[in-house]
Amino acid sequence: MGLYLVYDDQGLGLAHADLPSTHPVRVDFSAGAMAHRLQQGGGRGQALAKACGLKPGVSPRILDATLGLATDAVVLASLNCQVLGIERHPWVAALVQDALRRVADDKSLSWLQARFKLLAGDSTQAMAALALKADFEPQVVYLDPMFPSGEKNAAVKKQMQFFRDLVGKDLDAGLLLAQALDLASHRVVVKRPRKAPELAGKKPTFSLVGKANRFDIYALRSLQG
Repeated sequence: MGLYLVYDDQGLGLAHADLPSTHPVRVDFSAGAMAHRLQQGGGRGQALAKACGLKPGVSPRILDATLGLATDAVVLASLNCQVLGIERHPWVAALVQDALRRVADDKSLSWLQARFKLLAGDSTQAMAALALKADFEPQVVYLDPMFPSGEKNAAVKKQMQFFRDLVGKDLDAGLLLAQALDLASHRVVVKRPRKAPELAGKKPTFSLVGKANRFDIYALRSLQG
């Protein structure tokens, strides 16, 4: 596969031996695309927030059971939600943990330390047990399983391709939905490509559809302030 972890003055990164000139994949909560999204992403008006039930006076506890590089989880934490992120690939969890370490003393991101917790583990095997271990009772469970890219490889950023090559497709993602529906007290949210079939063939209560993606919402109870 050619992938390996590298540690330097910029922190931990995922690199590829066959592409030495391509910058390693890193998780960075204080700069680049992540910082831009936190500042310009639309706040509570963005589809992610609406799908997870955020509204005036309502900031639910959210379990992100497919954390990945933590982008959506950190956005939700920035919007005043308590978020537990679970990541099963140890290298990916290490990238996120390193990013948290690098911003530990950044006062502008003190909310991140207060509202976001990372846990390494496999949600497809023990979602409820992992939540219990973290003493976390989620009102919302968020699922964003890795799906096959509809883009040609040349159109996908090399760095994102690194990540896809490392984690592969979540062929067991259907196992997540049943566990999530048992665990969440109020709703389950599944992020899907816009034209993809429903996860595990289960029809959602409703969906929010964007240009490239959609959010399928399985409503169990109304989120109230």
